[in-house]
Amino acid sequence: MGKLSTKNISTEVSSSLPKNVSVGNHELKINGVELEENTYKSGAYNFILHVETKPIENFEGWLINKDDPSMGHYKGQTGKVKASYYSFADGETKSGVPVSRDQEILKFVKRLCIALGAEKWLAKNDDKHETIESYINAFNSDQPFENKYIHFCLAGKEYTNKGGYKAYDLFLPNFSKEGSPFGAVESGVITFDESKHVIKPKEKKVQEFGGDNNADLGSQPEFTL
Repeated sequence: MGKLSTKNISTEVSSSLPKNVSVGNHELKINGVELEENTYKSGAYNFILHVETKPIENFEGWLINKDDPSMGHYKGQTGKVKASYYSFADGETKSGVPVSRDQEILKFVKRLCIALGAEKWLAKNDDKHETIESYINAFNSDQPFENKYIHFCLAGKEYTNKGGYKAYDLFLPNFSKEGSPFGAVESGVITFDESKHVIKPKEKKVQEFGGDNNADLGSQPEFTL
């Protein structure tokens, strides 16, 4: 048995932070946006924000491009956030008021641009695009959000990932009297509350041995937005 030595022992502190941003209040920048088709409802879109926290010291995030490692890693935690828990779609409210998918997406983008101080982009692209797809592609390409950090409240639907750890499908809470899901200043942004902003997995009741095989499997009530 050799003698003890500290020569090859590293004293650097390794980061135990997850690479993904989680639910809560955060200061984030947007790296990109996209429209994602809702496979369960024809014509409906999820509006996706790809976000990143401010750089974290001694932290290595996900690869910026998994097919090109030379581009390096993100310097902060990253995440994919839906603009709303529900998809944007044509329809009507419970009281019969018509809802336009494209108008609702435009309303969201306008609010986002105001928070980002990017009103010039709105003016430049007014009456310029025939489709919402073209409009969002231009927004993503022009990137008026580039390197601009604003405050967000992130909500999420909780699940267990492949590694057996708790994870979240992230989305923004609704605009309400409590505030906005994002903003240039923290004071106007909704304060995260787990009881309101996290959808927990449905819990099944364990049936007693010898009980009725047709007994109702209870579950938690659905999350209310």
